[in-house]
Amino acid sequence: MIPVPSNARIWLAAGVTDMRRGFNTLAAQAEKTLEQDPYSGHLFVFRGRRGDLLKIIWWDQQGACLFSKRLEKGRFVWPAAKDGKISLSASQLTMLLEGIDWRMPKKTWRPLTTGNLPANTAS
Repeated sequence: MIPVPSNARIWLAAGVTDMRRGFNTLAAQAEKTLEQDPYSGHLFVFRGRRGDLLKIIWWDQQGACLFSKRLEKGRFVWPAAKDGKISLSASQLTMLLEGIDWRMPKKTWRPLTTGNLPANTAS
């Protein structure tokens, strides 16, 4: 897993990106299209046209990091917007990287009552 610092934001670039790009051209896209500083320590996530490949760039204060992941089956869930940006939480990024739909996660359990009081509490 990518070590996401607690103070870093995660920006998802809506639309598709040419996956032949490296850190420098993706950093230029983050600066121009997303209007963010690519050397701020934030993570910037880009997806290719087919949807099975994504790249993440991150400046870790020591150097440029470029991560990529290709799914063998399926596609990464991506917003329908053609341009713009979306901010994700670290847990949403984890779901995205696992191929899980991060937009509408469903809780599997919800408590029915509060506390653990027995049904007959006569005092």
